[in-house]
Amino acid sequence: MARVKRGFKARRRRNRILKHAEGFFGGRKNRFRQAIDVVHKAWAYAYKGRKLRKRNFRRLWISRINAAARLNGTTYGRFIHNLKEAGIELDRKVLSDIAIHDPAGFTAVVDAAK
Repeated sequence: MARVKRGFKARRRRNRILKHAEGFFGGRKNRFRQAIDVVHKAWAYAYKGRKLRKRNFRRLWISRINAAARLNGTTYGRFIHNLKEAGIELDRKVLSDIAIHDPAGFTAVVDAAK
């Protein structure tokens, strides 16, 4: 009886996992069984990280807007409320960018919202 070598499909599956393990330390990068575990964990962390990145950026934008709003004599909460009342539809990312790169423009937005 001849041994079965599994062939193309199995090799392709192994190589895909090992390709993702490139750059890992020690046997994690070149032992298939070990690589499976760490690659799957890495994918889980990457998925979670994509969700966290959105949260973290929103927190950063809010803290920047709050700092700039306080320099203009108001607070973040009041400023956002006034924007909504005035019908000004700028999202937090844009407001944060204006606050950093164009303080005079941000002051104008604050004045328009009052």
